[in-house]
Amino acid sequence: MTLTLNFPRLPLRLQVAVTCLTLSGLAGCQTNPPLQNATGVSSMEVDPSRKGPVSGVGVEGQDIVAMTDQMMRDILAEPIFVDTGKRPRVIIDSQYFVNESSQAINRNIITQRLMVNLNRAARTRMQFINRQNSAMVEQERQLKRSGTVDVGTTGLTKAQAGADYRLSGKINSLDSRNVRTGMVQRYTQISFELTDLESGEIVWAGIYEFARAAADDVIYR
Repeated sequence: MTLTLNFPRLPLRLQVAVTCLTLSGLAGCQTNPPLQNATGVSSMEVDPSRKGPVSGVGVEGQDIVAMTDQMMRDILAEPIFVDTGKRPRVIIDSQYFVNESSQAINRNIITQRLMVNLNRAARTRMQFINRQNSAMVEQERQLKRSGTVDVGTTGLTKAQAGADYRLSGKINSLDSRNVRTGMVQRYTQISFELTDLESGEIVWAGIYEFARAAADDVIYR
């Protein structure tokens, strides 16, 4: 394409300047070829009980599933939780479950799965106390006793339920790295305890441990 520009009434120097501006503007209007997007990986279903396509040396989904299943079986095998009709009261939450490992992890993922599975399997053998939401319970109790709302269908109690046992535990790890090869190794230990809230006795304890090594670790969030 040939472009002819004529400026008969302009000085020669000004004609040159206008011509340059016009040509640069036309060049900017040209359509650039579309960029080629990198091929992505489509989403996939992953079995939470098995190692997924993204894995490292830390605590992962399959570990949480296996660990909480094992702990549930161990707790239900304890003589104090046999089906005697007494139904001991238990608090299972993350308040006293401490992460001292080098990995960032949401502790609620572990304690919540353990509590839900125990609740499903042992409702006739254990009672589960929701201590994390005691303020919510107390607010409703005050509404009932002030006459703002009725007493519901289960009646009133003298006080909120006290607990017999409470879960506590720790997540610990020991890391090592080969600076020459870049290999990373981590030993992870997760321990649980159920403590008698009257005497302080540890009535049950369990541990889950594993060690893994990889050339490149993943980022856990």
